[in-house]
Amino acid sequence: MEDGLRLGTPAGRWVLAATVLGSALAAIDATVVGIALPAMGRDLHTGLTSLQWVVTSYTLTLAGLLLVAGDLGDRYGRRRMFMAGVVWFVVASMGCAAAPNSATLIAARALQGVGAALLTPGSLAILEASFVPEHRGRAIGAWSGLGGVATAVGPFLGGWLVEVWSWRLIFLINLPVAAAVLAVAWRHVPESRDPRPDGRIDLAGGPLVTVGLVGLTYGLIEGPSRGWTAPVVLAALVGGVAVLVAFIAVERRSAAPMLPLDLFTARQFTATNLVTFAVYAALGGTLFLLPVQLQLACGYSPLRSGMALLPVTLIMLALSARSGRLAARIGPRLQMTVGPLVVGAGLALLSRVGGDGDYPSQVLPAVTVFGLGLAITVAPLTATALAAVPPRHAGLASAVNNDVARVANLIAVAVLPAAGGITAAAYGLPADFSAGFHNAVLLAAGLCGLGGLVAALTIRNPPRPAGAQATFAPGPGTSHCCLDAPPLAEVSGEQLARSGATPAEPG
Repeated sequence: MEDGLRLGTPAGRWVLAATVLGSALAAIDATVVGIALPAMGRDLHTGLTSLQWVVTSYTLTLAGLLLVAGDLGDRYGRRRMFMAGVVWFVVASMGCAAAPNSATLIAARALQGVGAALLTPGSLAILEASFVPEHRGRAIGAWSGLGGVATAVGPFLGGWLVEVWSWRLIFLINLPVAAAVLAVAWRHVPESRDPRPDGRIDLAGGPLVTVGLVGLTYGLIEGPSRGWTAPVVLAALVGGVAVLVAFIAVERRSAAPMLPLDLFTARQFTATNLVTFAVYAALGGTLFLLPVQLQLACGYSPLRSGMALLPVTLIMLALSARSGRLAARIGPRLQMTVGPLVVGAGLALLSRVGGDGDYPSQVLPAVTVFGLGLAITVAPLTATALAAVPPRHAGLASAVNNDVARVANLIAVAVLPAAGGITAAAYGLPADFSAGFHNAVLLAAGLCGLGGLVAALTIRNPPRPAGAQATFAPGPGTSHCCLDAPPLAEVSGEQLARSGATPAEPG
């Protein structure tokens, strides 16, 4: 249709199906890999350090290239970049499935992250460009909800595949999904691009931040085993910091920076990202260790460990929108203060998980409280980041907030095991790993508490004119970072499309 698609039409449904399935590729992969880590370690005869790299190599390339990929889609065609990302992702998935050793698997996972960076912002951008204005919000809401349901299936599917066949099948399952996405996108998704691209693409920014994060992450992961004074560790840490400093210098001078640093002059925006970093670092580190604890120390099967987190997904799906409406009425400060504290309480309860890991008495109370805290916190988080900057920068603000969460995740996976006392040797000893896990989740709980304190001291509720709605009142629907989030208003579909938001990814 000349003026755009409508959600209830066959053409609109096809476009929605392509974007939901494409986004689900990256989202489901993130959840099932955590469940499969112990099986990967046994099959490839590798330890904790390599498993950390299996997770962080994917996040490194995804976080480093996400903003650049959004600009590439705007300039060269959103459908083209989306389909290129799907092809890239599935080829890398085949490399993961065929990996004969941990080094090959880590390299293939890094390539997967590149594909995810290409397809993730493209899915929302396609919805924005394809649907008529009055149907865009409904399309984005349907995308978010269906993506959350698809992601919730991930732990079940992954656990079942690992338990019945092999961890390699969690990557091969991407092939038929990708084939369907490509067929539908080629036939039904219209091409679109920004007719007036602003400036040049910041091609230096993405590689610089990726290289800097690689150096920093390598030093943090290898430091505990090689020694912090080992030349290779010191070189990685110093080199990583130096490259990140160079990235900041390049962004300051760039005419079209990937990361406009003046965004951080807004106190509310900076504070929101500090809270995001604290909460998502605790989340990422804990969800890396929890499946290993349940399987290695408590004797859970892969399927049972995948099912253990089901309450988190159900609580998020049930309460996120309600939490968003509450934040719209009372402002974000209370929820961003209390929410991290509740998340921290849930993480502290995980320190009771040990022995046979009795689910009703040990695991269920912890994940329930944890899920409630996330439902309280995530709802106002993106809205506050968006509301802290001028409307024309809302999409970029959401993208930066998304990337902050991913960087927090990868740093936590690198640091939290060693900080809790989980060494490479402890990985093979259930009792030692369990003791380190208890220390790690208590540290994560403290980090969440720090996030709540930062919110209490720095987050301010926006002024509300008499008779007016809150600035970030709920609207059609979107999602934030790694978890399903509530609707937002005052934000266009285009702004959301450039944000790189993904469907729910509880793992």
